[in-house]
Amino acid sequence: MSVWLVRAGGQGERQDFALAENRVVIGWDEMPDLAQYKTRDAMVRATEEAYPNEKPKAIINWVGQLWAFARRIEKDDLVVLPLKRQNAIAMGKITGDYEYKPDNPSGAKHLRPVKWLAPDMPRDNFDQDLLYSFGAFMTVCQIKRNNAETRIRAILAGKKSPSPTAITEDDVTSDVTAPPDLEDYSLTQIQAYIGQKFAGHKLAELIGAILDAQGYQTEVASPGPDGGVDIIAGRGPMGFDEPRLVVQVKSGASTQGIEVMDRLRGTMVTFKAQHGLFVAWGGVKHTVKTEARRHYFDVRVWDAGDVVQQVLRHYDAFPEDLKADLPLKRIWTLVQEGEE
Repeated sequence: MSVWLVRAGGQGERQDFALAENRVVIGWDEMPDLAQYKTRDAMVRATEEAYPNEKPKAIINWVGQLWAFARRIEKDDLVVLPLKRQNAIAMGKITGDYEYKPDNPSGAKHLRPVKWLAPDMPRDNFDQDLLYSFGAFMTVCQIKRNNAETRIRAILAGKKSPSPTAITEDDVTSDVTAPPDLEDYSLTQIQAYIGQKFAGHKLAELIGAILDAQGYQTEVASPGPDGGVDIIAGRGPMGFDEPRLVVQVKSGASTQGIEVMDRLRGTMVTFKAQHGLFVAWGGVKHTVKTEARRHYFDVRVWDAGDVVQQVLRHYDAFPEDLKADLPLKRIWTLVQEGEE
């Protein structure tokens, strides 16, 4: 049995469908039913016809992934789906053969059925080398390095991950070469750093700095009991103007449930605030996301990924002492041709 990475789009646009429908899905909407191709050469020709403007190198890269998804992945193989919008990895087991559903939404026409064994495993449970592998630029690739399968199965069983072994030639011999997605890897590093450096009350201070950069006047509660409110914020020179905002911040790795939304809305009434923000570093359960959507115009929920994006968006406006605690710099890199 093997372990496969199957990503749900560059921005995680397919992950909700994948989790709700118990499927892993890939793009390449212009490709018809992949099961009809009995050889790689036949799939190459079909891919060239479907994407006539693509370079030969990109076609070969894509066919390697399409062939793996339709032919090489087997029943009972493990599948890893990095979640873009929360600090977690979804892990499952393949339960059936490749499927083609032409009437499905865009990006979800090519599927494999899966049983999700751990739909929101915290990233902190994995060693850095595994997270690096999970950040491969490919949509589909096999994860083999450093006895990855043994270690991942141990983590799924709730055991301590064994130490990685030395890389063997078999680890690097594959018809799908998976260069790292440098952006994803950098975001993972920044997220891990913030999770360590800004634990506890310091995360509330960081959120306060983000809101300051957005033009709010903020008051961050002192460490200790806060009555369910970590930050209050308002517009105007003294914060008296609307909209008024109350913020709850949870810095732990645990996933938060629906009760947090109920408390937040109650706090909004108490403080006569028009809007509420709940920051859950470890992410929230699906029920919370559903409830937050119902209250889209007065409530927002941020997980670790959202916090990182807000940090990057407003970093230039942060005070110098905060920048010293969170030293970042911009870099430029070429866009790689690996994902669809």
